[in-house]
Amino acid sequence: MTKTVAIAGATGRMGQLITRLIGDSADFELVASLDSRSALDDMLVADLVVDVTVPAVSQGIVDFAVGHGKSVLVGTSGWSATRIVSLENRLIAEGTGAAVIIIPNFSIGSVLATSFAAMAARFYDSIEIIESHHATKVDSPSGTAVRTAELIGNARSALGPVIAPHADQRARGQQVSSVPIHSLRMQGIVAKQDVIFGGTGETLTLSHETLDPSSYESGIMLALRALGSATGVVVGLDRLINLGSADPEPPAGIPSDLE
Repeated sequence: MTKTVAIAGATGRMGQLITRLIGDSADFELVASLDSRSALDDMLVADLVVDVTVPAVSQGIVDFAVGHGKSVLVGTSGWSATRIVSLENRLIAEGTGAAVIIIPNFSIGSVLATSFAAMAARFYDSIEIIESHHATKVDSPSGTAVRTAELIGNARSALGPVIAPHADQRARGQQVSSVPIHSLRMQGIVAKQDVIFGGTGETLTLSHETLDPSSYESGIMLALRALGSATGVVVGLDRLINLGSADPEPPAGIPSDLE
């Protein structure tokens, strides 16, 4: 059965990519393309909503959609753990049946690198992140870097915060879950993230670089197909794929592979 889709942020880079993917798909039909001048009511003609706007407006779009019982795929940065908990509580309280899938990064390689970073976090006390994006990206740190730092913090919950000396100095980056994050916004870059671990006599760097937006395509379609059967709030592409021992049981209704 074909699902109809509304895209908020359809004129942006990611919105244009998703528009093309939906046009090439037999599973979905695009029925509304929203930009900054559109009324939010325009999305109500669709079964599903995709939000790829900017952090300043993303929450309002999601709140409006779920308030009208529409499930939403969010590809916009800026969804902190506090905002996600608030959204979860709202979905429970309102009981509309709407679901929200929040994806900080649609790249499979990026998700794997983040999972590897959480795995390594228990073995190193000195950890920092350098994330680089194109010059037009308006927010920093990136949603991917925030998600990585939060997972590192979760993995180290029994060990305590990482070692981050002189964190009061602005040049030392912004701390998320005690991990310093350094953001670059430059021409010539699509997206790159390095997670650097320091230990006695060694360093380990986990690096992922996006060379072309086509790397997002399989993750976008996976998340969009999962949205129709998802419940509650699902955060991260890692929750939609089987990462083996790191995540052996995907949430109910979520596919366990990329097929």
